[in-house]
Amino acid sequence: FFHGFDAEEDLVVSLASMSASERIKAIQKLPEAMTKKREIRNKVLNEITKKSRHRGAQPSCCTQCLQGAAVSFRRFGNTLSEYFHLLWILQKALKIIGAEFGTSVLSYFVFLKWLLNFNIFSFLINFGFITIPQILAAEPNNLSFAGLELFTGAGYFQQTVLYYGFYTNATISKIEKGPSYNMKLAYIFTVGIYFVICFLVLLFSMAKSFCRNFLNLQAYTGNASKLLCTWDFNITNEKGVKLQQKNLSTQIKEDLTEVNKEIINFSVMERVLRLAVHLLAWVVSLGTAVAACTGVYFLSINNLELFTKGHRNDLEGQAAMLVLPVIASLLNTLIPFFFSWLGHLERFQTPGQHIYVTITRNIILKMSIVGILCYYWLNIVATSESQCWETLVGQDIYRLVLVDFIFCLLGSFFGEFLRRIIGTTVCVSLGLPEFDIARNVLDLIYAQTLTWIGILFSPLLPGIQMIAFFVVFFVKRVSLLRNCQPPCKVWRTAQMTTSFMFLLFCPSFLGVLSVIGVTVWRLKPSEGCGPFRGLSSMYAAVSEWIQILESYTASKWVVWIYHNLITSELFFFIISIIVLIVTYLYWQIIQGRKTMTKLLCKQIVN
Repeated sequence: FFHGFDAEEDLVVSLASMSASERIKAIQKLPEAMTKKREIRNKVLNEITKKSRHRGAQPSCCTQCLQGAAVSFRRFGNTLSEYFHLLWILQKALKIIGAEFGTSVLSYFVFLKWLLNFNIFSFLINFGFITIPQILAAEPNNLSFAGLELFTGAGYFQQTVLYYGFYTNATISKIEKGPSYNMKLAYIFTVGIYFVICFLVLLFSMAKSFCRNFLNLQAYTGNASKLLCTWDFNITNEKGVKLQQKNLSTQIKEDLTEVNKEIINFSVMERVLRLAVHLLAWVVSLGTAVAACTGVYFLSINNLELFTKGHRNDLEGQAAMLVLPVIASLLNTLIPFFFSWLGHLERFQTPGQHIYVTITRNIILKMSIVGILCYYWLNIVATSESQCWETLVGQDIYRLVLVDFIFCLLGSFFGEFLRRIIGTTVCVSLGLPEFDIARNVLDLIYAQTLTWIGILFSPLLPGIQMIAFFVVFFVKRVSLLRNCQPPCKVWRTAQMTTSFMFLLFCPSFLGVLSVIGVTVWRLKPSEGCGPFRGLSSMYAAVSEWIQILESYTASKWVVWIYHNLITSELFFFIISIIVLIVTYLYWQIIQGRKTMTKLLCKQIVN
């Protein structure tokens, strides 16, 4: 016993003399149980503490800096681990949804998770390069906070980093004769580079999703591999085994549905009747969209006068600010239910046809409403006599995002929860509702479009949308598992995520680029607020910077790139020709590979 005790004491002393990394490795290699290893580690730490007390000397400045850096890295690592744990929770939820409801419903949640990560990235860029420097140079806010500003975005928030008008046009320098930070250049370059990154990320994501989903190798290799080679033998947990069984069963059902797809032959009279029904449904849906856009247009025309005539600070003025976003969100929430009902009347042959037609009608409605609002902001608000029209636009978009988020939650309550109550108690023949993929996906695209437009006028908007998407993910997940039933017709939707990204890219992202382009190049900034005050346009800040660089010999290369590449139409024409040639070559390669694959399949059959 005493011999073992002495050996352990010697071990503790030897471990205490090692460096931290060597000590960790040595404890890990000990042939002891985990509880014993923890006990030895605690004894070693106590021994190190005793020695440091015995020395009684204060650590040097260098040692303190290293210790501070180590603590900072440890905290950063803990933050990252918490984020990855959150991602693991989201991934686990996706596995359950895929097993219970199939890939059609899963595609919505995969798209939502992708948008959530996208907004986290957007928030970090804007917060790091625009908001933090402004916070360092900001003056205290003297306005009182009443609480109603959370809904209107006005009042107290006008004098915060939430809106464009609060940002300075000065060069920020906290140290005399030290490095300075040009807020004008930081603002326009951050927004510009962010949209370039968005463009590339969307393009590569679409290409990757297209290769994974449209170029489906199983169409040539057969689905036997899914039955014989898919099972993961590392899964030993009973719950995990059942989840994997459900997931595999759902995937096989989806593949069998594609194989056993029935082709219904209609008579000439039935075809004419179906065509008439489809045409009537399209006329009604387009008429509804035109009526909604007309209402939003006339409401937006009167909106500026409604809360600038006076009564800005009382309850009436605060309520007037919410009229436009409430009406727009109400139309965007109720009309898609009508479109879904129209789709059920048309009786499409496959669920995919129903979803794609409903998505098309919803995208026409929502993008038309966004287009009307953009016209209102760029042609009415921007030319008004307002002291800071950019902040007014930012407030409008903030209210639209917030009210749309509230209506999205209400849609889950009324569209799914109450529908389940009615279908299980009042009218049992209705049964449980199915998850409306088209309506929910278009809600996400509409919200993301507003966020992209609002980034220029409210840099922290991606942070608000990030929180909203996070809440929506878990609310929709709970509502789906508690209120909805799996699709009655199981079907495979490998291409659906790619279609969602394409809709996000065109018309959503390309439309936003046109709005941002008009704002940056054509519109005159406000004279009394924002980083571009006093300039003829926001882009004039870059032109002024280039003129300054022309006087420095070391910066001649930047000036050359600006004049010969960035502002040159010939350069972009050549780039476009090269892209078209490369695209054509890749298209020919794909066609050749398809022909080769068909020949190989024939050889296998022979």
